[in-house]
Amino acid sequence: MEEFIGGKHSVLEALRSGRTINKIWIAEQAQKQLTQPILAEAKQNGVIVQFADKRKLDQMAGGVQHQGVVAQVAAYAYAEVEDLLAFAAERNEMPFLLILDEIEDPHNLGSILRTADCTGVHGVIIPKRRSVGLTATVSKTSAGAVEYVPVARVTNLAQTIEQLKEQGVWIAGADVGAQQPVYQTNLNLPLAIVIGNENKGIGRLIREKCDFLLKLPMFGQINSLNASVAASVFMYEVVRQRMASE
Repeated sequence: MEEFIGGKHSVLEALRSGRTINKIWIAEQAQKQLTQPILAEAKQNGVIVQFADKRKLDQMAGGVQHQGVVAQVAAYAYAEVEDLLAFAAERNEMPFLLILDEIEDPHNLGSILRTADCTGVHGVIIPKRRSVGLTATVSKTSAGAVEYVPVARVTNLAQTIEQLKEQGVWIAGADVGAQQPVYQTNLNLPLAIVIGNENKGIGRLIREKCDFLLKLPMFGQINSLNASVAASVFMYEVVRQRMASE
């Protein structure tokens, strides 16, 4: 299974992270300073680079803004939930996971992965159904973070939550209707934060499985945040609390 990724950052991070890259195409019209680091990195990794017409790249990238650089890569390998916990253990850190309940917009998933990388999240769990997977658009929006944050795809989210609980992980749901404000809640514990669908929020079954529900204070007229922005605020609050307790 192969796919194409586009954009200078996405391709560079794919090269640096050691992902299997079959070939890179660079537009003949692309600027030298843009392509120089990619050419150097590709040469070091023994990856073939070919110059082609920009129209060919447009065709391959299928609507992704590619900045004149497209790579053909092996499809993403999803992690297992056990791998995410093992990753935390390796780093001697309390597990810090994200569970995304049916996030459908690839830009949201990409942005969430980007913040997850910045905040030291050990991994992201997504359901196989009714959820965006790791696509080229997700990779591009994540600015390469998709190469570093493990993503596990599971058949049954509710069952996965039960398994995490058995392993001592607390489940916190981000919910607009919650009573408990995030800033008055201890998040300095083995934790998985559930972020719900862009429109519907967290599904009823998943909400019932959460140990506690958290809300962000809202003072505006709209009283709702984009899923990736809300996720970022929750992630950074966990970081703040963990740093404060060191």
